[in-house]
Amino acid sequence: MTATHYPTVGSGEVGGANSAVHGPEVELRDFIALLKPRVMSLVVFTAAVGMVLAPGALHPVLAIVAILCIAVGAGAAGAINMWYDRDIDALMSRTKNRPIPAGRAAPNTALGFGIILSVASVSIMALAINGVAAGMLAFTIFFYIVIYSMGLKRRTPHNIVIGGAAGAFPPMIGWAAVGGDITLGSIFLFAIIFLWTPPHFWALALYKRGDYDKAGVPMLPVVAGRKTTAWQMLGYTVALLPVTLAPCFIGLSGMVYGAGALVLGLLFLAFAVSVIRDSGPHEDGGIGESGGEIKERNARRMFPFSILYLFLIFVLLLVDQSLWVAF
Repeated sequence: MTATHYPTVGSGEVGGANSAVHGPEVELRDFIALLKPRVMSLVVFTAAVGMVLAPGALHPVLAIVAILCIAVGAGAAGAINMWYDRDIDALMSRTKNRPIPAGRAAPNTALGFGIILSVASVSIMALAINGVAAGMLAFTIFFYIVIYSMGLKRRTPHNIVIGGAAGAFPPMIGWAAVGGDITLGSIFLFAIIFLWTPPHFWALALYKRGDYDKAGVPMLPVVAGRKTTAWQMLGYTVALLPVTLAPCFIGLSGMVYGAGALVLGLLFLAFAVSVIRDSGPHEDGGIGESGGEIKERNARRMFPFSILYLFLIFVLLLVDQSLWVAF
């Protein structure tokens, strides 16, 4: 394993373009990229499901406003995260082409963009929807930026375990937008995403751990090796299965969802087991001479499936809810 270093923001700008007083002219596509649209899309979808499942109803116009506030708030957090992580982003193959390290956007532009959108999204949510949803949105943005990005990511291998809560709040925000409260149903929606996040992200970290080691980010595969990581991934997938079935027992969903969640959960478990069984020269968690990507066949397969898994879990919740309404 190569020597691990921990870069800090403020030790120098990344690239000459970023250190200029007047940064580059930012194109629309780069502003969109700063919002992390792929991450935002899953955030918006899970929030929308939370709104549909919540008891009560919200006027369609207000529902659209709430979804837009959640989307903009999530994107704002992503932009500020890119501002803070610009030094390590420049070192990793997965992130080096983001607008700031690639020199297409100045750091201060991203920071200002993120702050303005954060304030706007929370303010509009408070004025148009309710204080509970607005407060949760503000806390989620704070949690992702301060607790995860600034506090945990560079300091502990448990960064994604605790920090993953930021991605689990959106369905609770959607739920609160309708009823103005937090109930057992929304807590279980949170728990599903919270337990899903570690195996999802560690699958990526296994085959990208050379990148994380080079950037000095203490992801679990870098610190503890692949075997420990693989077993912890299995532990979280085992814990996730009964939590995904819980909505059936609290009256939030029915057997259509339950059957689908069981099948998906068993498939997710099978992927986790396959990662444990993966063998090869990287068995001991070595990084390799290039410090780049490492062959992790089953981890590479598990990562995209994990995204599909979460999407289908929430699709099944919607389908089941629609069947209840229809019959």
